[in-house]
Amino acid sequence: MYDQPRANPARPAITFEQMLERVRYEGAHPTRERAEEAVRTVLAALGRQLVGDERVDLAQALPVEAALALTAQIPDTEQLTGWGFIKDMAARAGTTPAVARWDTGAVLTVVARLAGPDLLARILRQLPGGYALLFGQAELRQPQPAA
Repeated sequence: MYDQPRANPARPAITFEQMLERVRYEGAHPTRERAEEAVRTVLAALGRQLVGDERVDLAQALPVEAALALTAQIPDTEQLTGWGFIKDMAARAGTTPAVARWDTGAVLTVVARLAGPDLLARILRQLPGGYALLFGQAELRQPQPAA
């Protein structure tokens, strides 16, 4: 079965260079290269967690270079919690969880703005708990039914 053709999406609101400058500012990274490393590492990790329309729509909202970092990854069969995401990213990048968390916050805060509130809400519904804070959002828990 073939996917239905989608309308040509609008171009992302910012260029990759502008995205890097925003991440550099948010993360207080000393160089553009360090910001680019953070963007590529975080988006690769996110690409292993997202599937379906949310993955496609987020890629369309990002500059091409960022979208390629996201979509070059094959989604993992097991989704990680927010903390698991940080630990996995730190292990793959050879850094500490504190650095991984800092980079994640800087990158995903910018990604959240590019995605917009509707797409971000869909992404957060798809992911396990703990991701809202990584995107700079409040983590609202649903009340659990009494047993």
